[in-house]
Amino acid sequence: MNKHNEHGLALITGASAGIGATYADRLARRGFDLLLVARNQERLDDLAARLRAETGVKVETWRADLTVAADVAQVAQRLSSDPAIRLLVNNAGVGATGPLLGADPEALENMINLNVVAVTRLAVAAATAFAVRGQGTVINIASVLALAPELFNGAYSGTKAYVLNLTQALKQEVSSQGVRVQVVLPGATRTELWARAGFDVSNLPPEMLMDVDEMVDAALAGLDLGETVTIPSLPEAADWDAFNAMRLGLAPRLSLQHAASRYERTAS
Repeated sequence: MNKHNEHGLALITGASAGIGATYADRLARRGFDLLLVARNQERLDDLAARLRAETGVKVETWRADLTVAADVAQVAQRLSSDPAIRLLVNNAGVGATGPLLGADPEALENMINLNVVAVTRLAVAAATAFAVRGQGTVINIASVLALAPELFNGAYSGTKAYVLNLTQALKQEVSSQGVRVQVVLPGATRTELWARAGFDVSNLPPEMLMDVDEMVDAALAGLDLGETVTIPSLPEAADWDAFNAMRLGLAPRLSLQHAASRYERTAS
């Protein structure tokens, strides 16, 4: 490691633009060396050159398509085997718009492969390796739509609800072994994701749309505060705490020997 880097290496997926590229910038300025993973090699190289010049950290690029199982396996293997990696930003993802009925099944499957299958493979590989080493951080990028499936494409929101659940479960397993786990639930954020999903972001009310720099800065502030779930737009953290407490409070009543009385059939 060079003199700037007392933190180790951060691997960031979907790093060529938007949220991933902004994380790369912020983590480089915090002293991390970087391993930037994305499909667009030209953009990766441009970002890497800029960050090397501006921060002096080491930056490696890796062209990988995380909808391809072989590419996911290679990145997971690097996470498992490279002791320099101390942080994973599990950011690569794709959106979808419109109703589920009539949607392209192949497009939905590709989205699920990227947003769910690849995220799981990389998060578990990183968390397993970090637990053995006794240190490390996993940051999974989800969406506020994890909590609001009625507002957007149901399959997309379902993938983000999965990421939320995955992160909460991982936290339970590895927090006692020195591993930090965070899930970030951005609201509408000004990135290229919208255009790639076929949605004109200008159709959104301006008061709903956050700039990507502000979103990532807030997410990292949440990490510094020790949050497991960070919702950059949520004004009061107590609202999430109340929601989560209500969810946990249901647990003793979710699996019982007998059905609830409202389901009892009346005698004919």
